[in-house]
Amino acid sequence: MPDAPSATIRVLIVDDIAETRENIKKLLQFEADIEVVGGARSGAEGIQLATETRPHIVLMDINMPDMDGITATEGVIEQVPFCQVVILSVQSEPDYMRRAMMAGAKDFIPKPPSGDELIKTIRFLGDRAKKDEERALQARQPDYPPGPRGSRGQTGRLQGKVLSVYSAKGGVGCTTLATNLAVGLHTGETPVVIVDTNLQFGDVSVFLNLQVKNSIVDLASRAEELDKEYVDEILMAHQTGMRVLAAPPRPEMADEVHADQVRALLKYLKGHYAYVVVDTHSTMDDVTLAVLETSDMILAVATPDIPAIKDSRLLFDLLGVLEIPKDRIFFIMNKMDRRTGITPEAVAENLRRPVDAEVPADERTITSSINKGVPLMLGDKSKPPAKNLLDMVGLVKQRLVAEPPPAEDKLPEQRSKLFSR
Repeated sequence: MPDAPSATIRVLIVDDIAETRENIKKLLQFEADIEVVGGARSGAEGIQLATETRPHIVLMDINMPDMDGITATEGVIEQVPFCQVVILSVQSEPDYMRRAMMAGAKDFIPKPPSGDELIKTIRFLGDRAKKDEERALQARQPDYPPGPRGSRGQTGRLQGKVLSVYSAKGGVGCTTLATNLAVGLHTGETPVVIVDTNLQFGDVSVFLNLQVKNSIVDLASRAEELDKEYVDEILMAHQTGMRVLAAPPRPEMADEVHADQVRALLKYLKGHYAYVVVDTHSTMDDVTLAVLETSDMILAVATPDIPAIKDSRLLFDLLGVLEIPKDRIFFIMNKMDRRTGITPEAVAENLRRPVDAEVPADERTITSSINKGVPLMLGDKSKPPAKNLLDMVGLVKQRLVAEPPPAEDKLPEQRSKLFSR
């Protein structure tokens, strides 16, 4: 098992046909930066070899006798989270591709693959895998012990993770994703608090079927002198046990909450909860900016339509200007419907940024969940879109565990004035 970043891209070939394995190996043997670390004859053997060799890339056949490539893909990614799986198949139907991507595959290449296309794909995904591997290795260092409860500083105090769900365009489903993410992350070992910073028209409480008694206004005025007893009194309890900090009950009360108060509040909450999930408003004001700057991960959301994609491009450009690292951004395509003609692959190519998760459109199911105030993560998670939401939660956890805790942000004070109200 490698214990240091690799200079070469490690590739594992999984195919039940020996001739195919040999032909692919021959295609790659003269590439100095690519090393074939093994060949597996079955899905089960592929998972075992992946566990032993820790490849950056797995070239996975989709049709095998013991275990299909889609199931094997899930097993490989579970054992080697940084691994990028490329499906190889004579089958090119959209359903195969969709199922492969849902299982965690990063690309789909028809058989037999051309040498140029295969090598280009391996190098592109291999660079990403090596970066993820390096972050995972850094996360294992004593100063940054990985774990679901976040990291602990020199004082031993819990330092949780702030996860903000944001879109530059309204109506893309941020609140649905935020509430389901919070429910999915919450356990007895990893307590969650969800905070609604859509200060004028926040709906987190509605989506969770809670009657607002207290709100963020009650904590904002005391943000610099919070104590556990008072905070516990203000936070509402959801049926799952997670805590909820609602938006103000009336729009005009939004002016009572300021950016510095939000920063102080989030800093306090991450010291007491493993995850602080923040639902935001699409307007980039000083409060939203404070949330994004404080976040350990920004879940950027878009839908498969031109306005949302255009706004996402502007958002990514802005985050670059603000010097927010790309690895702190998790990009989600919500309400996916491939009949629109816009695919995650096309969006990723257009924005030059990978789509980290996708959730299919199912208006009837989602609307019923919202109207009942019962997140999909509390029901049957074996079918889309609940299954996709569960996969999204798993990918978020995987990303967080793979990253060392970020250094304390020291962004110029003038940035907070860029979007002041």
